[in-house]
Amino acid sequence: MPITIPRQPDLVLVAWTRNPLVPGSKRTITDSRVSGSSRPCTCLLKPNLLLRPAANCLKLNDFRVISSDKTTAVSGLALLQR
Repeated sequence: MPITIPRQPDLVLVAWTRNPLVPGSKRTITDSRVSGSSRPCTCLLKPNLLLRPAANCLKLNDFRVISSDKTTAVSGLALLQR
């Protein structure tokens, strides 16, 4: 049996914000960084797109939320790993 190097995990870091002037507004992506691959969800991780469809796509493709925190009352970060 050959010895193989374990595959490094795929990581996606997403920064998001919501409109402070609209109560209950949806979270939009302000920036994202990928280490490895975010396929097939790459096209959903663009600035000004909604966070929810991107997060749902990532979760459906075996990513799990490692950390999710608010940085201010209207912005935050989410880290996902596959």
